Amino acid sequence: MNNLKNRVNLIGHLGMNPQVRETGNGRKVARFTLATSESYRNSKGDKITETQWHNVVAWGNQASFAGKYMEKGQQVAVEGKLTHRDYKDSKGEKHYITEVVVNEILILKYRDQQQNVVKDNEAAV
Repeated sequence: MNNLKNRVNLIGHLGMNPQVRETGNGRKVARFTLATSESYRNSKGDKITETQWHNVVAWGNQASFAGKYMEKGQQVAVEGKLTHRDYKDSKGEKHYITEVVVNEILILKYRDQQQNVVKDNEAAV
């Protein structure tokens, strides 16, 4: 039950290719953005689509997977936890960031095969 306290599940499209780098201690980290969209009809009958952008961070094996198999435009599902952090930039100004730290990634549609759902177990990490 403790895992339900801070759990995020998102399905969306990658807004950028994952940016993978290695930390000073040799651990891989990947950062990317994920767009989730929701559509509804307003009182005039017009279709309205609202898109939310999420900052996503993957570590270790998930970071390697993201760098190797994921690219802008693909539809993916991520499961992880919501985190908040802050940092000071070079000017000394404090910035606040909310991110999803990934536990699991699943590619749902490859960019060049948007009509086919990936069924290969290798696509899940």
